[in-house]
Amino acid sequence: MPKAKKLGNTPNLMVVVSLTIALFLIGLCGLLTLNARKLAEVVRQNVEVQAYLDNDLSNSKLDSIYKQIAKYPFVLYKDNSAQINFISKDAAAKQFIEDSGEDFHKLLGKNNNPLLNSYSIKIKEEYFSESRLKEIKKSLERIQGIKEVGYVENFVDEVNKNISKIYLILSGFVLMLLVIIIMLVNNTIKLALYSQRFLIRSMQLVGATDAFIRKPFVSKGALQGLISGFIASTLLIVTQQLAVYKVDGLVILQEIDKMVLLILIILMIGVMVGVTSTFRSVDKYLKLSLDDLY
Repeated sequence: MPKAKKLGNTPNLMVVVSLTIALFLIGLCGLLTLNARKLAEVVRQNVEVQAYLDNDLSNSKLDSIYKQIAKYPFVLYKDNSAQINFISKDAAAKQFIEDSGEDFHKLLGKNNNPLLNSYSIKIKEEYFSESRLKEIKKSLERIQGIKEVGYVENFVDEVNKNISKIYLILSGFVLMLLVIIIMLVNNTIKLALYSQRFLIRSMQLVGATDAFIRKPFVSKGALQGLISGFIASTLLIVTQQLAVYKVDGLVILQEIDKMVLLILIILMIGVMVGVTSTFRSVDKYLKLSLDDLY
């Protein structure tokens, strides 16, 4: 005897696979966006302004300049300590030789060092713009004892522009994926429901309400969306950890709280798409005439 069809008994595999792939791609875009945002934050926190000092300043004068700089609102503080580092001209010369591979002492002599003592100042993230850095430069150069202030010009604006482009591209890609996922899942669920179209009509003929007929299909759609969300989230976590393991320094971009939020969003999207697509597909068969069913 053939097995009786049960209301809501639609194929699982093709729906779950289609939804999982789409959710994974959306999650991957979300992860790239989070990493781009974190990378921008790390870059901004490491932007430094160099305040080059006059020669032969006394220790008390150096301390006075430090205190004046520390009072400015743009200076980054960490653990109640101003992120201002003194770099002696000897240390600067050593670093220059290591970075460039050229020893200017051979040309100028051991006792001649054209470099200057300086304060390296970390700037708060909200001052990360070319116009504000120019204002910072003017403010610091007013301090007696500071000869010149320097920073990498145009670097700030280029970073901001590139980050904005990344956000725009990823947002457009996610939007495109959302449209594709809805169309894909709609068609997949329609095909899955095709075999039950006569069962739906039979339920209508015996007096079942539309809500009663929809309920098992929608419940299964929600479950399929949840399962797809869990699988996609697992694949995303595995991908992220594999990337962290393979790429040195990527660990600093990890944010556990943001990752948890991303996973919750993926699960919500999975359930919402599963429920919405199933509801629309069932509704289509509920409204079809008997001739159209054939």
